[in-house]
Amino acid sequence: MQTEFYQNPLVDRYSSKEMLGIFSAKYKFSTWRKLWLYLAEAEQKAGVKITDAQLEDMRKNLFSIDFAYASQKEKELRHDVMAHIHAFAKAAPKAAGIIHLGVTSAYVGDNTDLMQYRSALELVKQKILEVIHHLKEFAVKFKKTPTLAYTHFQVAQPTTVGKRACLWLQDLLFDYHQVKKQISDLPFRGVKGTTGSQASIMKLVNGDQRKVKMIEKHICQRVGFKKLLALTGQTYTRKIDSYITSLLSQVAQSAAKFANDLRLLSHLKEVEEPFEKNQVGSSAMPYKRNPIRSERINSLARFVITLANSAAHTSSTQWLERTLDDSANKRLALPECFLAVDAILDIYRNVSKNLNVNLEVIEKNFAQSLPFIILENVLMDKVEAGSDRQQLHEAMRRNSLKASTMMKNGKKNPLLNLIAQDKTINISLSELKQRQDPNLYLGRNVQMIDEFMEEEVNPILKHYRPLGDSLIKV
Repeated sequence: MQTEFYQNPLVDRYSSKEMLGIFSAKYKFSTWRKLWLYLAEAEQKAGVKITDAQLEDMRKNLFSIDFAYASQKEKELRHDVMAHIHAFAKAAPKAAGIIHLGVTSAYVGDNTDLMQYRSALELVKQKILEVIHHLKEFAVKFKKTPTLAYTHFQVAQPTTVGKRACLWLQDLLFDYHQVKKQISDLPFRGVKGTTGSQASIMKLVNGDQRKVKMIEKHICQRVGFKKLLALTGQTYTRKIDSYITSLLSQVAQSAAKFANDLRLLSHLKEVEEPFEKNQVGSSAMPYKRNPIRSERINSLARFVITLANSAAHTSSTQWLERTLDDSANKRLALPECFLAVDAILDIYRNVSKNLNVNLEVIEKNFAQSLPFIILENVLMDKVEAGSDRQQLHEAMRRNSLKASTMMKNGKKNPLLNLIAQDKTINISLSELKQRQDPNLYLGRNVQMIDEFMEEEVNPILKHYRPLGDSLIKV
């Protein structure tokens, strides 16, 4: 552990080795070398004088990167791409004269960024799918378990524990489909030149436009992209970055909604995040069981949502064909947005798989509020039988407020007795007690869960595979 200098908590504490690997120097600069190789291969096919020996020298040295030498050259040249051209030329001397032929820095920089984002989005997609899997199992298990629902954090019509989980799940379904679409729609920058005119490549192939297109198509196929940007300036449009961070913000928002709900339910002691045997809740208060994982989700989500604005500002302030004020911001905002969402999803996976449901507490809280809940059905039945709705509503409102006041003073819920004694309402205590089956107030909750699973969740879970220890080969 480095103790003398600042260390990024996303690296030290929160993000997975898979996501860190995607944004590592090894991944980035070996990808630069691959792109230089693919460019040289395509140029050779197009008739540029490049030998097989030069290509073979490049292939053998894709990963033999002398980072110390590259760092030394960057200090000397003040240019990271030129530094790594020199480092690659040192490793593959036969190819020194043809590395980076006909292209600008954005060829390796921008295309590598897009390749990193594609890999990172794939990892995000798989982790979302895993959370969906865990929430589905939880929702199905507790789909018939009545619980109090809340609007304004005040007791409202009942729901089920499983139905509430479906609300969290549905948010993630939106995110899953959007992430999948973003991966499919993500374009490759390609070989566009210093201002997007492809003039340098045209010169290399003596003005043969067919060969220019062939070079781009070859590289695009080699890196596995299905789409190629038709137009660029020197860089791909930074709107792509803004779209990606906006999407990651949406994922963070979904997780934050779940975490907020769980913190509220934890206060009620109805549903709680996992708490390990030796876990300490507070250094001062031994009895504390703080929902620290949910709080961490909320904290990281706030960071991601803020970063999305950074990419939007960068996108909106680019000048003409290129300006460099995107660079430092982009190096921070995009990777850290991915790293933070990765951390959020890992916590979400852990919590959703190990939720604790306290059925006794749920039943006790439900029983305490059930007398209030049954009044809506009583109201509808009485109106159907010919009573005046407004008079009934006022009588029920008055008695409910009286019961609430008595409960706040320590009394057991007296509402049913008060309602039975009110001649305006005209209903017996025994009839009221017969209405205290929680299942009478669940509507179509259970059926809606079944339909939701069958129509929306199960089809995408066909693609679910449990995550292994490593998804990305760096």
